Amino acid sequence: MERRTVQLQIAGQSYKVISSAPEAELVRLAATVNAKVAEVAPPGKAQPPQAILLAAMSLAHELEVERERRLALERKSRDMLRRVLVRIEDALDSRDGDAAERHPS
Repeated sequence: MERRTVQLQIAGQSYKVISSAPEAELVRLAATVNAKVAEVAPPGKAQPPQAILLAAMSLAHELEVERERRLALERKSRDMLRRVLVRIEDALDSRDGDAAERHPS
C-alpha cells in the first residue's frame, strides 16, 4: 500500500503524518480528536499538550466501554442462538418421534 504524508491540525498544532490510510480517514480522525480536545479543555485558549493527553485518555476509555458492550452483545447473541438451536433440535426430535410412532417398522 502506498504511504503518503498528510498534514493534520490537532488542538491548534500542525502535524505531519505518514500513513497508508486514506487522507479523508485521517482528517476525520483528527476532527474526532479535535472535538474531544474541545470537550476536555477550556474554549478560546491555546490548547496545552495536556489537553491532547486528556482527549486521548477519554477516547481510549470510550473505546474500552464500547468494546465491552460489543463483547457482552456477542455473548448474549451466542447464548440466544444456542437456545434457539436447542429448541429447533427438540422440535425436530419430537417430530421424528411422532412420525416413528405413527409408522412403526
